[in-house]
Amino acid sequence: MTVLLLEDEYPAAERLQRLLQQAAPEAQVLAVLDSVAGALAWLDANPAPDLILSDIQLADGLSLEVFEQAVVRSPVIFTTAYDAYAIRAFKANSVDYLLKPVKLAELTAALTKLREWRTPAPTTPPPDDTARRLERLLDSLPRPNQQYKTRFLVRSGEQLLPLPATQIAWFQSRHETTTLAVTDGRRFVVDYTLEQLEALLDPRHFFRLNRQFIAQLPAVQRLHSHFNGKLLLDLHPAPTDEVLVSREKAAAVKSWLEGG
Repeated sequence: MTVLLLEDEYPAAERLQRLLQQAAPEAQVLAVLDSVAGALAWLDANPAPDLILSDIQLADGLSLEVFEQAVVRSPVIFTTAYDAYAIRAFKANSVDYLLKPVKLAELTAALTKLREWRTPAPTTPPPDDTARRLERLLDSLPRPNQQYKTRFLVRSGEQLLPLPATQIAWFQSRHETTTLAVTDGRRFVVDYTLEQLEALLDPRHFFRLNRQFIAQLPAVQRLHSHFNGKLLLDLHPAPTDEVLVSREKAAAVKSWLEGG
């Protein structure tokens, strides 16, 4: 089985490849691509893979754009921290829709479903039975809690401290570790990925700036024009790494800061 992997976060791509090796040792990953443009170019130049394993959010947009701009005959297993794109994902040859962090058992079940669809029993609805497929897909999605997270439990020495979300300036993912920065400058390691945090935090107050940072509105002090249409942000408290926003995301960041 040949597999094309679309994922813009290196740790997530590495983890998916490890899970895939366990779930389907015969699988061969042909390429790992992080952008819509890269995926479109690869699909145009190569034979269709047996499976596409795709995140929804890529570096330059939604992977769903790939399936809307090109004729893609390969089945797709989507992975994401959101379930808001379920219907559009389903229309793109979707075998399954796995919420991050993807678990081995869930990936194995999705691959089993793929094999069953390729060799349907006489009593099994055909793969193009859209009503039945949509029903199965939506039934498999967890019903998210509509309340956003208002506090985090952080470890300080031997103690656990409840920390209100309003006191959080930003989150940073670095070397597969997520750090939370408090407005007073303290730092704590938390057991969440940025993908999980995007679904847990109120988007009116928190924004995913890039692959490394999610910031709360008051933490953004200044914006500087950067080369190639990017933005350089000053956050408070200041992180050790630069905070760059891509050209594609710059307008969305400005709109969020303006309350749009």
